[in-house]
Amino acid sequence: MSLLNDLNWRYATKKMNGEIVPQEKVDYIVEAARLAPTSSGLQPFEILVITNKALLSKISPIAHGQSQITDASHVLVFAAWDNYTEERINESFARNNEERGLPASTTDDYRNMLLKIYLAKSAEENFTHAAKQAYIGFATALIAAAEQKVDATPMEGFNPTALDELLNLKAKGLRSVLLLPIGYRDAQNDWLVNMKKIRVSKERFVTELK
Repeated sequence: MSLLNDLNWRYATKKMNGEIVPQEKVDYIVEAARLAPTSSGLQPFEILVITNKALLSKISPIAHGQSQITDASHVLVFAAWDNYTEERINESFARNNEERGLPASTTDDYRNMLLKIYLAKSAEENFTHAAKQAYIGFATALIAAAEQKVDATPMEGFNPTALDELLNLKAKGLRSVLLLPIGYRDAQNDWLVNMKKIRVSKERFVTELK
């Protein structure tokens, strides 16, 4: 039941107090995201961990002035591949085979199947798919933060084009998808901190087909 208790404890923190999250907790949260499952194990996203206050001040207006950006201890930027390319897919399979001690040809059939699928799609279609994988890692990080009793605020409300330009993500073949400020709640000034957690009932949420 501890996981459910952690999920009941967490909420989308609206005001943080600026206290620094210990590095081992940050590492734990990021590692949880790294270990998250992704389609075909390609891991088509990266995480930027930002603590530079000057940079965060520049991000703040891009995120519509949400105070968590500058009040957080760290801001995690989840950035997905802008496209699935032959080079990226081949590199992923080559690395996996090498680390597993397998001949390079072991996964040729599966790799070639993926190449055929992805290379036939547009870059925008492939980015959309990669972004969905970033969401999986993002959710895993959010849960890990709750387990560590670190507050976090999931954010989609920002201008990704402006953020990509600020962080020079295009040069890395990445596009920003999500922001995750982490820190500690300012219990005296956060209007949401004592609000009851509301979710739809299990009866409405779950349909059992027997």
